[in-house]
Amino acid sequence: MRAPHFEYFIEKFGQAIYSTPVSEATLAQWTGKLPPILMTYWREEGWAGYAYGRVWTVNPDEYEDIKDAWLEGTPFVNIDNFHVIARDAFGDLYLCGETTGASVTITCIHNEILALKNQLNPKPLADHDPSIQALFGSAKLEDFDYPDANGKLLFERAIKKYGPLEPDEMYGFEPALVVGGSATLDNLRRLKLDPHLYILRQFDSPTLPFSNIDFDKLMK
Repeated sequence: MRAPHFEYFIEKFGQAIYSTPVSEATLAQWTGKLPPILMTYWREEGWAGYAYGRVWTVNPDEYEDIKDAWLEGTPFVNIDNFHVIARDAFGDLYLCGETTGASVTITCIHNEILALKNQLNPKPLADHDPSIQALFGSAKLEDFDYPDANGKLLFERAIKKYGPLEPDEMYGFEPALVVGGSATLDNLRRLKLDPHLYILRQFDSPTLPFSNIDFDKLMK
C-alpha cells in the first residue's frame, strides 16, 4: 500500500508512464542524507515519469553537475547540500537539502532560484518528510505546465505537436525566453535536457526573487 500523500498524487497524475528501479545500494547511499519518506517512494515507485511526462522523480547523482552549475556563485551553496529529486517537463528542478528538506526550486527557463525564508531553516532529518509529502501530495497538474504568451497552458498542445518526452528530454523555447524569445507553441521544441539547461545557465546569472531572505543567518 502506498503512503497516503503519494497515493493522492497518483490519483491526480495517474500511474507512472516510465520507471527505473532504485537499487538497495543506491537507497543506502542516500539514507541519512535525504528524507526517509523519499526513500520509501524510491523503493516502491523507482525513479519515474508521471502524467505523460509532466513531472519526473530523478536520480540525484545524474543532476549533480547541472545543480552545481546553477547554484554556483549564489548564497545557496553555503546554506545546505542540495540535491535534485524531481524535475518537470519545462526544466524546473526541485531540490531537497540535507538539512532543509524540499526547499528550493530552480526555474531554469526564467533563470530564477525560488525559495521562501521559512523553508530554509535547518531541521532534523526526521522532520523533512512533510516537505516531501507536500511537494507531491499538494501538487496539481497545472503546477508542472507553462502558459504561453496568452496565458494558455502548453503541455498538452506540445505533446500533440512535438510528441511525448523521453526521460532525458524537456520542452524548451528557442530562442530562449531570457534572450527575448516568445512563449509560443511554435517556439517550443523537444530538447535534450542536460545541454539545454547548461546553455540557459550561460546566458545570465540566476536571480533570487525573494531577496528579503537573510542569507547571512542561514549560512551553514
